[in-house]
Amino acid sequence: MQQQPTSFRFRRKALATAALLVACAHPAWALVSFEEVKRDFRSSDTAVLDRNGELLQRVRTDPTVRRGQWTALADVSPALRTAMVLSEDKRFYEHSGIDWRAVSAAAWGNLWNTRTRGASTITMQLSGLLDDDLRRAAGGRSFTQKIGQTVAAAQLERSWRKDQILEAYLNTVPFRGEIVGIDALSRTLFSKAPSGLDAREAAVAAALVRAPNARPAVVAQRACEVLRVMDAGQKVDCEALDMFTSAAVQRRAFDANEGIAPHAARRVLREIRDANAGTAPTPALPQKGKDKEASVRTTLRAPLQRFALDTLQRHLRELRGRHVEDGALVVLDNATGEVLAWVGSSGPLSQAAEVDGVTALRQPGSTLKPLLYGQAIAEKRLTAASLIDDSSAQINTANGLYIPQNYDRQFKGPVSARTALAASLNVPAVRTLVMVSPESFARELRAAGLPLRESGDYYGYSLALGSAEVSLLSLTNAYRMLANGGRYGTTTLTARPPVPAADKTKAAATPPLLDPRAAFIVGDILSDPNARTRTFGLDSILSTRFWTGVKTGTSKDMRDNWAVGWSQRYTVGVWVGNASGASMWDVSGTSGAAPVWAEVMRFLHTREPSRAPVPPAGLVEARVEFGPGADGNPLEAARSEWFLQGTEQPLFALDTGVGTSTDGPSARITAPADGTIIALDPDIPPLRQRVRFESEGRGVQWRIDGKHFARGNSAQWLPWPGRHVIELVDASGKVVDQRRLEVRGAGVVTKSARK
Repeated sequence: MQQQPTSFRFRRKALATAALLVACAHPAWALVSFEEVKRDFRSSDTAVLDRNGELLQRVRTDPTVRRGQWTALADVSPALRTAMVLSEDKRFYEHSGIDWRAVSAAAWGNLWNTRTRGASTITMQLSGLLDDDLRRAAGGRSFTQKIGQTVAAAQLERSWRKDQILEAYLNTVPFRGEIVGIDALSRTLFSKAPSGLDAREAAVAAALVRAPNARPAVVAQRACEVLRVMDAGQKVDCEALDMFTSAAVQRRAFDANEGIAPHAARRVLREIRDANAGTAPTPALPQKGKDKEASVRTTLRAPLQRFALDTLQRHLRELRGRHVEDGALVVLDNATGEVLAWVGSSGPLSQAAEVDGVTALRQPGSTLKPLLYGQAIAEKRLTAASLIDDSSAQINTANGLYIPQNYDRQFKGPVSARTALAASLNVPAVRTLVMVSPESFARELRAAGLPLRESGDYYGYSLALGSAEVSLLSLTNAYRMLANGGRYGTTTLTARPPVPAADKTKAAATPPLLDPRAAFIVGDILSDPNARTRTFGLDSILSTRFWTGVKTGTSKDMRDNWAVGWSQRYTVGVWVGNASGASMWDVSGTSGAAPVWAEVMRFLHTREPSRAPVPPAGLVEARVEFGPGADGNPLEAARSEWFLQGTEQPLFALDTGVGTSTDGPSARITAPADGTIIALDPDIPPLRQRVRFESEGRGVQWRIDGKHFARGNSAQWLPWPGRHVIELVDASGKVVDQRRLEVRGAGVVTKSARK
């Protein structure tokens, strides 16, 4: 055995003495186990999973670093393992943390030179990565840190296996810029998993450890040296490697957000942030899965999400040339409110792919009509057989005449409410809103979760045709209320623990928002293919082989197109348009959103039946006939019709006035608007600051704060400070409309003035 040089023995003894002194000074030098390091590893991404744990979307949640998943050593290509050991620590499998032969080969002054890793082993580098106290600063490590790194390396070698040291090193070593760990490097620079790296890619990876932020030419030169050592005796084309390296180090293939549900993923993570901030109910927080990646489980179904996205994109490609590029889709479980599919945009087809069409506010067009007719039927203002005149109408409003038109600019004459709703006739819908009143309808819409920004009086009668803006999610959930017999419930996208049976019973006992009988009748109308023939024909895309109720809608100037409907178990909403608000070209209700809706419904019910709902108690099915029209023929064919008990009748005709709505408005307050704030001016005489009340209807009376005030359609009121409720009462004493006012400022009111 060759005797070691005296100088080496001296240096080794000095180093061992120094290490011993440091070890004695710090007997509890931090040492973590391999399992702890692996457990505490944090990916810079959060995996958003479907209800069964399948990956839907990977979202960048740590902007300070780019770190992928923890990669087992067995999943790292042999070429990369070889390149890393040859480049950084040739005797890695021989030494015990410190390479004494490397120490002897370097001058003492260069041994701890912070600009080189000539004698720094992989184990020593790992100890510096795991302990913040040993981490290299901008000016290099101090002498104490260097000694501590040596001691820590020796401790690691005694406690860890070699394969664990190499695995931890590959997962925690910085490579370039924000990239840390072999998974992030492989996916960012080479667009593949670490298991697939070849010798050339492995050489570049090893070179980046030595010079992480060097110029591409320097990295290529170092990679060429590594490749020569790896392929001893083989000729290496360093010029080609230089070109490859220059392209690789500039590539960013590892997207910050990749998958099939980007908008749903962002929504879930935002819900979690809000929950952590105490502004929302706490959903399931991110958990570390078996792959050590933070994950969030959603209610989505991956196969359905994939099909919905593909279907929407394919249909939009078919509409190419009609100036339409965006779309959105949502599927809800009727019973639970769980979101089963959430497609926020058309992705690469859109110029605004980041806009979430599921939550964006758009005009819903005729899709509000089922909710309007449901309210009118529940209030017994209409039955499904009541006749409504579809003819030119001029309705007086505070802003002048409102003249609604049908989609096809034609009028059908007297039609039943069933036909008016199913065929989506505009004028009958406006006449129905006159009966209900815009403010009353707006209150019902808000109660159903539709976020109207203004009062009903602000929108006026155009509210019947969808002039307010709503989101696809809220509109689809309002239809889910119809599917559930008028019971409203919230939606959920984040997977939560099962609801206890007691809570389900309590929810079932909650009074419905809409009369279940009215909800049933609306569903029966929207599932009736015969009733919609006047507009959609006999062979409509809306007809399915299983039970469904569906309504389409198109907003003004063809800016938005909708199809929303439900089956026995699911409610599906689809929107098609342009995120910019630009008009589409010749895209109708049946050519825009409806085909996508129909395909998704068929997919949902491939192996699952959908049966018509059971009529609730209090409904009566009766035979009805219709009187003659102007041509002498019955206005509509005789049929069986559903009625709220007590509203049924056998004949609906024009000449007798039976079951026919008139053009005249029902009793309602026309002025002032709900929520009006009145400011009294002390410089104006009180008698000149009267507020004028206006109403429509016959035999009405006014009440202020529950006390009788005046009779007739108009009255003048001398206001006094405070909040007040103005009520309009019909001849039977029933409150038919109300407004809330607030009067601010000083004022003196006599008792006689209050009477």
